[in-house]
Amino acid sequence: MLFLIAFVGAAIIALVLWKAMNSGAVDFPQPQRRSPVAGASRPRVSGPDDDPDFLRQLDEKVRRREDPPSV
Repeated sequence: MLFLIAFVGAAIIALVLWKAMNSGAVDFPQPQRRSPVAGASRPRVSGPDDDPDFLRQLDEKVRRREDPPSV
């Protein structure tokens, strides 16, 4: 029983010390993100399966093949 009381007391002391050590920590300000400049936006990156030109070329290649892949 004495062991349990000592363990709980040590845990409480450790918690109080931990809180005291962290309360003095310096909070660094978070860097602010710059707002995008009007008219200067990045082009949207899309995969080849979203590109209409790629899909058209792929369709033409499949049509030109004598033995199209079976699905």
